[in-house]
Parts: sequence; structure tokens; C-alpha cells
Amino acid sequence: MSKNLNLTLRVWRQRGPADSGAFGTYKADGINDDMSFLEMLDVVNERLIGDGKDPIAFDHDCREGICGSCGFVIDGRPHGPQPGTTVCQLHMRHFNDGDDITVEPWRAAAFPIIKDLVVSRAPFDKIIQAGGYISAPTGAARDANSTLIPKPTADLAFDAAACIGCGACVAACPNGAAQLFTSAKIAHLNLLPQGQPERWSRVTSMVEVMESYFGSCTNYRECEAVCPKGISIDFIAKMNRDFLQAKFRDKKKLAGGPLGDAG
Repeated sequence: MSKNLNLTLRVWRQRGPADSGAFGTYKADGINDDMSFLEMLDVVNERLIGDGKDPIAFDHDCREGICGSCGFVIDGRPHGPQPGTTVCQLHMRHFNDGDDITVEPWRAAAFPIIKDLVVSRAPFDKIIQAGGYISAPTGAARDANSTLIPKPTADLAFDAAACIGCGACVAACPNGAAQLFTSAKIAHLNLLPQGQPERWSRVTSMVEVMESYFGSCTNYRECEAVCPKGISIDFIAKMNRDFLQAKFRDKKKLAGGPLGDAG
């Protein structure tokens, strides 16, 4: 049976990238606990607009945990207290009447704040542009069963492809690293036959772009802990292996030696 909650929100407010920003305090009374966290913010914003005040800016799109648009830190944890859950799928039943809730944007140097809870995740786009695609002209789509792929490989590629690019991994990492995101985007292509022609150039280009924006991974595993899709850090190890092999192949190529099969 649903019930109503009376909450106090401490929300980070910042007019733009050049402003310093500060926390604002807002009452969220009469919130139905069947609402999602974003629906609760919708109610707060309707009241702010009704009072002639500036609503809280936050990103959202599908509100089904698919697009990766939503995302901010709730009580110190990216996407809030529930594991494997995006902000848009986090329901207010996981909070208690009278709770004080602190809401702030992703805190990462590579994700500058645009306004309030909205940050720019443009560096993720740069990483994808560097190689997160298959560029071979293949014509019309082939029947799915015409390319035989072992089920364990297909399952692993699907696990990597589940990454929605929300940025929680970067926000949680003490180093502001993006290895989990990048490794997932590399793996879901490099594991499949269709991704093999560009496998080595892909990993080299995407890792180099990543390193120009983000910090280094030192295996805190905070990224894995907050990922709403449960992406494993095993993909980081696969990415590192492919990157080293790609560099080795480049050196062999420059030396004029046979490339062989790097695995």
C-alpha cells in the first residue's frame, strides 16, 4: 500500500559553468512513495514554477533505465542507494518519511557542470567517435543466424553492450577514470566477428582519447559497484590486453616483421 512522504532536499544549484554554485534547501511534502525520484523532482519543480522560482535542472529522456541521460549523486552515491538502478528507476519507497536527501551532480573534472544537476558528458562522445563503431560497408543487414558466434562470446558481448553511458563510473571513481565505460564500448565490438577488421585501431584510438580526458584506473572498483547495468571490471583487463597487443603489433609492423596472430 502506497503512502506519502515528507522530505527535505538539499540540491546543488548552479546557474552555469562559470558560477560557483551552492546547495539550496527545498521541502518535498506529500510525495507518493510509488513515484520515481525524477517524478518527485517533477513535483518539486511544479511547485517552484508556481512560486515564480527557477526549477531544478536535471537530465532525462526515456525514464526506463535505457538511455543513460539521467544521473546524479544521491546521498553520496551515484544513482542513489539501490544497486543496479538508474535514478529514473529509483522509487521513493526506498526512502523514509522525514528523510533529508542530498542531491548533487556528477563530480568529475571531465564532466563540467552546465546547470544544477546537468553535466556535459561530451568526452564520452569523443571516445565513441574515435572508434566505437564498425565502418566496413556491409550492405543490407544479414540474417542474424548467418554469422555463427559461440554463445559464451555472444553473451559476453551483450553484457558489455548493456552499458548506457550514464557516467556513474566516472563520478564514483576517486581518479575520475573512464576505463569501465571505454572498455565496455570496445569489448562489445572487439568480441564479435564484425569488429575484427578494426579491432586494433579501435582499441588504440579509443584508449588514447580516453586518456586525454580522464584519470587513470587504479582498481578501486567503485565503478563496478555503482554501475546500474552491472558492467564487470573484467572488461578493463580485456581492454588493457588488447591495447598492449595493438601497440606490439604497431612496433612489429614498423620493424617489418610478421604480425602473426595476437589472439
